[in-house]
Amino acid sequence: MELPKFLLADNSQYPEDIFVLHTEFPRFMINLKDDEVEWFEDLTGENEEDIATELAVLMDKAGEFYDEEMKNYE
Repeated sequence: MELPKFLLADNSQYPEDIFVLHTEFPRFMINLKDDEVEWFEDLTGENEEDIATELAVLMDKAGEFYDEEMKNYE
C-alpha cells in the first residue's frame, strides 16, 4: 500500500489538538497547536544540524498540508 506523505489525525480526547503525521523518513507526528513533535524513528547518530534543518522544512510543509486540506472543507 502506498501512503500519502502527510495524514491528518484527530482524537476526541484531545479536541483542541491538530495532529499531522509524516509517513516518510523521518517519520513523526506534529501537533500544530503547539508544534510539539513525536518521533517514530531513532535518530541517534544522525547529524543534528541536518535533522533540525529538515524538521523545519517538514514542519512548514505539514502546516501547508493542513491549510490545503482545510480549504477542501470550506
